[in-house]
Order: sequence, then structure tokens, then C-alpha cells
Amino acid sequence: MGFEKDMARLEAITKALQDSNTSLDESITLFEEGVTLAKNIEKNLTEIERKVHILLSDPHDTEAEAILAPFTEETP
Repeated sequence: MGFEKDMARLEAITKALQDSNTSLDESITLFEEGVTLAKNIEKNLTEIERKVHILLSDPHDTEAEAILAPFTEETP
């Protein structure tokens, strides 16, 4: 899923968990899915933050070049 879809699904899970009509078994399943989504969202945000840092850094900064190196290897 994409970032926006993950966020929308996490919001839906949160609402379902707050609903008193959600069974315990369903709540546990939703909670597990929510934890997985939250980890994926955190990972995506960390990657985005690194990219923004690189874009805003001095192009002659050798530290920025070292940070950029993993992104150049991920070319699909």
C-alpha cells in the first residue's frame, strides 16, 4: 500500500477499535494489522525525511553524498 492508503486504513482500524460492538477477536486482529501499518508508515516517513535532508543539504557536502548512496542503489 501507499502512504496515504496506509494512513486511511490505520484511521479506519482506530475507529473500529473504538467501537464497542467490535468483538475481542476482531479487535486483536485489527490491532495486529494496525501495528504492522504503523511500522510501515514510520519506515516511509523516515525515508522521506532522509530524502528531504539530502535535497536541502549543500551539494558539496560529503556527508550528504554518503547518505544518498543507499538511494542510488535502489533504482528499480
